[in-house]
Amino acid sequence: MKRRAAAIVLGAAIILALLAVWEICVRQLGVPQFVLPPPSAILRAFVLQFPTLLPHIATTLGEIVLGLTFAVVIGAGLGVVLFYAPALDRALHPLIIASQMIPVFAIAPLLIVWFGYGLWPKVAVAAMIGFFPMVVNVSDGLRSTSPDHIDLLRSLGASRWQTLIKLRLPSSLPAVLSGLKVAATLSVVGATIGEWVGARQGLGYLMVQSHSQFRDTRVFAAILALTILGLLLYGGIRMLERRLLRWRTAVTDTEEELYGGRW
Repeated sequence: MKRRAAAIVLGAAIILALLAVWEICVRQLGVPQFVLPPPSAILRAFVLQFPTLLPHIATTLGEIVLGLTFAVVIGAGLGVVLFYAPALDRALHPLIIASQMIPVFAIAPLLIVWFGYGLWPKVAVAAMIGFFPMVVNVSDGLRSTSPDHIDLLRSLGASRWQTLIKLRLPSSLPAVLSGLKVAATLSVVGATIGEWVGARQGLGYLMVQSHSQFRDTRVFAAILALTILGLLLYGGIRMLERRLLRWRTAVTDTEEELYGGRW
């Protein structure tokens, strides 16, 4: 626990030091605010323009949550199917990998044409980006189950479905939650890219509009809002991870007490 608190304090100190260097360099070098505003100006713009930012934050957050939900449901479901159908896995695996090689900016304009400027193109982009880590991590997590544990359940007469629910899924949780954390951060990027290409509201739209008006402090205020959204989403998943994997946390804390973090 002490090591965790020390890590938090150290991380906060590093961030504050970097912000201080940024602030001093910008002011001492006389960099215009429309080129690179200092952190104090960004924070001031964030506070003063928060009523303007709030509806855009709500729009982007809705796109992120919906996109991440689709990525989790479709990605996890496909990961389970591919695990139980090796032939289908070998057939689709190159296509799944190839889908990640296509630049998102090449797909986003087509989604705008197909679905318009509303909510769903941004949700689709967020889901497409977050889809891949869920498929891979769910499939790999299911494969990581101990063969000895599987043999034990089979010897007790467990069916394939019971083995999946009672053993494979619980043992794959560390990998699944790792994929969820990656998918969550990528969904923030996906929603923002969708708004850059075409939108009427959202933080990405506000960034494009503010940049065209040379209001770069508001651009950075929108980036700050996106960063906070991403951190809150990641932190929520971390809390869920600690709750679902309490046994792992207990083992880690015990190891730290016994060995003091030295291996």
